[in-house]
Amino acid sequence: MLSLLLYQLLFIMNIYVGNISYKSTVDDLGNLFAEYGDVTSVKIIEDKFTGRSKGFGFVEMGDEGGQAAVEALDGFDHLGRNLRVSKANPREEK
Repeated sequence: MLSLLLYQLLFIMNIYVGNISYKSTVDDLGNLFAEYGDVTSVKIIEDKFTGRSKGFGFVEMGDEGGQAAVEALDGFDHLGRNLRVSKANPREEK
């Protein structure tokens, strides 16, 4: 049986979502991406001092649905903003 970590490395896609409306919520994004497959997690990045959205975030979902979501939602008008959607680059160590 595959361990959870191995499963995530092999089958979960981390997707960058930019140009998110400041009105958008985690639930809004999750519901939007759920049309293309099972969403594992959604995170909207917030300023650590103000708590206000920085206008970008990340969605984790299965590879197959993730690729379909990237293709369908890049440039999609969501709450008055054209989303920028792409496969996220691995985080670099500092």
